[in-house]
Amino acid sequence: MSTIGDSSGTGSTEPEETPDQRGAAVATEGVSDAADSDEGEAQVADLSRDLVFDVLKNRRRRYALHYLRHADGSVQLSELAEQVAAWENDTTVDAISAAERKRVYTALYQSHLPKLDDASIVNYNQNRGIVELSGAAEQLDVYLDLDAQPDISWCNLYLGVAVAGLGLVSAAWLGLPPFSLVADALLATVLVVAYAGVALAHTYFTRHAPGGGETPPEVQES
Repeated sequence: MSTIGDSSGTGSTEPEETPDQRGAAVATEGVSDAADSDEGEAQVADLSRDLVFDVLKNRRRRYALHYLRHADGSVQLSELAEQVAAWENDTTVDAISAAERKRVYTALYQSHLPKLDDASIVNYNQNRGIVELSGAAEQLDVYLDLDAQPDISWCNLYLGVAVAGLGLVSAAWLGLPPFSLVADALLATVLVVAYAGVALAHTYFTRHAPGGGETPPEVQES
């Protein structure tokens, strides 16, 4: 004897899902998967300070990152190598030699781009020779920008030295003691040493700042 309401003869009494119910379930599952996917893409790992400094201490990697920041999406490794080689040799892409191009290409291919890829700063497809910046690369902008230098107002320091020097010279010229007792040669020496000290400090901080304080020429639009 078959159970009432069971047309299949299996003995199950659970109501069968209607097409509308199945469609709603699929739609809900799709929304949930999309939300999980978006959340995963939005999560970008923070780059440690030590990692950033290690990456940016190499000028060739800095040049590569500069170029990728200006590029519209992914670029070919050959194109990247040509421009980096041109910057390193202070010339144009058309003027670099085959040896200069090959040297940079090999270093990027074997060392620098894999390192940047391992750090999740770029997405590098070594087989296809294609590279592009990742979402985490935005964390390097503050180190690569021109204004990302130590928070020292060098113009104010130079101006301060100039004002102090003018004051010393004026006091000596007016015969105000004890400045009137200082020999002109000694006064000039003090001013030169002061300017030299500020200039040396400026040079040191510029060269040792993350990114080296350097910015290659703007990428020329083709």
